[in-house]
Amino acid sequence: MPTLAERFRAHLKRRRLFPRAGTALVAVSGGPDSVALLDLLVSAATGGEGPQLVVGHVDHGIHEASAKVAGLVQRLAAHYGLPCESVRLELGRGATETAARRVRYAWLEAARSQVGADWLVTAHHRDDQIETILLRALRGSAPAGLAGIAARTRGGIVRPLLPFTHAELVGHVAERGLDSHDDPANRDARHLRSWLRHSIIPLLEGRFGAQLRDDLGRLGKAAARDRRAWDAAIKRLPGLDLRISAGACDVARAALREYDDALGVAVLRAASRRVGLVLGPRRARRLLDLAQRPSGRRLELGGGWEAEVSFDRLRLYRPAAPPSVLPDAARSTRGDVQFGDYQVRWSPSRAPQRMARATWRTWIQGAGWEVRGPRPGDVIEPLGGVGRRPLRRVLMEAHVPRSERRRYPVVAVGETILWVPGICRSAAAVPRPGTQAVRVDVTGH
Repeated sequence: MPTLAERFRAHLKRRRLFPRAGTALVAVSGGPDSVALLDLLVSAATGGEGPQLVVGHVDHGIHEASAKVAGLVQRLAAHYGLPCESVRLELGRGATETAARRVRYAWLEAARSQVGADWLVTAHHRDDQIETILLRALRGSAPAGLAGIAARTRGGIVRPLLPFTHAELVGHVAERGLDSHDDPANRDARHLRSWLRHSIIPLLEGRFGAQLRDDLGRLGKAAARDRRAWDAAIKRLPGLDLRISAGACDVARAALREYDDALGVAVLRAASRRVGLVLGPRRARRLLDLAQRPSGRRLELGGGWEAEVSFDRLRLYRPAAPPSVLPDAARSTRGDVQFGDYQVRWSPSRAPQRMARATWRTWIQGAGWEVRGPRPGDVIEPLGGVGRRPLRRVLMEAHVPRSERRRYPVVAVGETILWVPGICRSAAAVPRPGTQAVRVDVTGH
């Protein structure tokens, strides 16, 4: 019979949970599940089936033994010759399970970014999955929620232990002679999951039999298949024209008007999942209503998400602050920098015979120009046009969503707008054909 390590390596290979070479930050609490995870990942990496590893540990500062557990994790990382990132958070004994989880994930994501890790790996296992499915069913989750915990998210969280039980992981730790910490909070019935794990599930198994966990697992797999089917179907729905970008998605309003309420709700929920937004049926119906309203109307969705009607599109997005100004970019003869969602490149070049008005490339005469976002009162004198036009009007006519206008790149010298990339070149600072100038290219990031 294959060992747990062999089954684990086969699972990684079959599911392609780490589809390319890279680095993973492994969240190790010091409990047997995460200790087993780290040991299995080290074994897989030795066999060429896993990423480079960095250990991450969060000491919440809730229990008296937490400092000792932190030391245990650091020694474990040293045993494997791995770097270890750790922090102590003084949350205190009164901290709730929810609060601890929120700050833990916030720190782990920050540490992941700091070490340049491609993935954050957690030790969620099959028993966690069963508890999640049952808990969501008790709370009235919609079918997509019954799919439970994803093995890999679009945000880069990987959970490679979902096929394996807690008992298997505890057995592996014991067999390997590894130190781990048994957190008494895991048996505290004041915590909802502990109560479910130790009181409710055994009671249900006593009535429904030992196959209860398998039955709940099949429910989750069926829901996951349906969710994957919807994710694939929305790409193929005629006229919907789903577009996805960083932290946003939008669809054609005309297509939504043709759907009945049930189909419209299902489509919007599937589209929102593609960008990490979980929409309940009630909020999805509010979005259907918003889609019937005039362009410019908005709706707050909670969790930092908003929706807006933008011309013929319905857009879901996370508002972001305007990018920083790139001042006097022409001080260097060439450069390549990021401005929000756009990449700006410039280099010396001779000006062309004819200057195009609405492209993503232009030539500028002189220095002192900068890249910034639009400001109130900005106007532009279009090349080949008559008079000056308000910049806000130019952006509106180009169908730039209102929520994105403050983040749109503008090339200017002081208050004079030289160029709105992809939309309008001004008559200012246009070099004579064939003379030495600065060529500027802007592309979507």
